[in-house]
Amino acid sequence: MEKKTRLGKTDLYVNRIGLGTNAVGGHNIYPNLSEETGKEVVRTALDHGINFLDTAFIYGPERSEQLIGEVIKEKGNRDQVIIATKGAHKFVDGKVVFDNSPAFLKACVEDSLKRLQTDYIDLFYIHFPDENTPKDEAVGALKELKDQGKIRAIGVSNFSMEQLKEANKDGYVDVLQAEYNLLKREAEKELLPYTAEQQISFVPYFPLAAGLLAGKYTKETKFNDGRAKNPLFQGEEFERNLAKVEQLREIAAAKQAEVAHVVLAWYLTRDSIDALIPGAKQPEQVVNNLKTLEVDLTPAEIEQISKIFQ
Repeated sequence: MEKKTRLGKTDLYVNRIGLGTNAVGGHNIYPNLSEETGKEVVRTALDHGINFLDTAFIYGPERSEQLIGEVIKEKGNRDQVIIATKGAHKFVDGKVVFDNSPAFLKACVEDSLKRLQTDYIDLFYIHFPDENTPKDEAVGALKELKDQGKIRAIGVSNFSMEQLKEANKDGYVDVLQAEYNLLKREAEKELLPYTAEQQISFVPYFPLAAGLLAGKYTKETKFNDGRAKNPLFQGEEFERNLAKVEQLREIAAAKQAEVAHVVLAWYLTRDSIDALIPGAKQPEQVVNNLKTLEVDLTPAEIEQISKIFQ
């Protein structure tokens, strides 16, 4: 069995490689998704010792949570799974707005419980900050739900440093989910030091920078999705990024691993990063992600990787 790691100061213990599930029923994120394949991805994760599933209301919307609920019901192992989900999106006149008001967040949790077919959520995140709600009040509402046993841990996502401090005024924030990868290291300035100091677990999203850090692209690769507009994938910057990734191949080859495994293993050496949630569209990708745990980086390699991406 994989050794479990504690998430920050919570009583949640997870495999350090979890599963991001925006491709499980996330029809509004990826076109032509098969729901049966999505369920098989979740089954494969659970069968291989992954116990940390990361979903959200907006994945689908709603379908990701529903499909995960179906798989866990079918497996009958709810007490062995750590489910993280998120809420804040609200549809108003066909537009999406963010709402962190206590009443809305409480309603979000109730709705997620129904979709997931469970009576508690292990980790509930405020998915995005709104403009009006004091963040300590929003978190205070989740603390009430925690005290009632409806959620076990409190998370915030996409919060700025200022918003995180306000949210954590009473020390109730357990987990921060934010963008962080070797090509986007801004979190190292304030967010990572603060989370380490406060025993808040930092869960990075986009850890492979939409595949760029997986070492699978060349200068000739053409993109016809969101990546086409992403500066990381354009012109000279794209070529510079590819050259950096190229330098990781040597380390990966020496460890008989893929570039992606080396990158993910590097994140696990950072203070306050306890677990990662790489996504998967196919069951075999789930199994492949787990190979990260076999990569053991030396202090010199950790430093070398950091320098390449300075």
